[in-house]
Amino acid sequence: METDLPADISELSAAEIAAELGGLGALLHACVHDGASIGYVLPFAVGDAEAFWRDKVLPAVRGGSRVLWVARRDGRIAGSVQLDHDTPPNQPHRAEVRKLLVHPEFRRQGISRALMAALERRAAGLSRSLLTLDTRTGDVAEPLYASMGYRTVGVIPGYCRDPFADQLDPTTIMYKLLGQGEQAA
Repeated sequence: METDLPADISELSAAEIAAELGGLGALLHACVHDGASIGYVLPFAVGDAEAFWRDKVLPAVRGGSRVLWVARRDGRIAGSVQLDHDTPPNQPHRAEVRKLLVHPEFRRQGISRALMAALERRAAGLSRSLLTLDTRTGDVAEPLYASMGYRTVGVIPGYCRDPFADQLDPTTIMYKLLGQGEQAA
């Protein structure tokens, strides 16, 4: 049966994350080595990438405060995204998009959009009407998010270290209102 989806998108349970540490680690490792500004700098080993999923993401998913989706293509993990909905009592309407990753071999095939669509559906199902994220200013993800309805709040200079160079890069803070039309916040 033909599908219009660019990849098979699925939500992973804590047990599935534990079983997929190798594939998840390979994804993160490839993205960092391709220059993605997602919290890591070179040198960056596969073991460090697996530790991120095991020590940071797995406990949050197990605790019910984060949701992780993966995109699979040809039996491989081609991408992932996380919805962090661990917010304080005065922000039950908000969640954060974390670490949208697409393996360099699978980019420009609609995987990012499919992952974000799954995330937005789930966020709405959790009664989250405001999504926030940050992305390195000028990265290819910035216009992608804008095309999906995310609006720029501002740019913070010198926010993070570049993964390759000894320099600080700016980040762009963005948001999207779900199910309310495009109102200014």
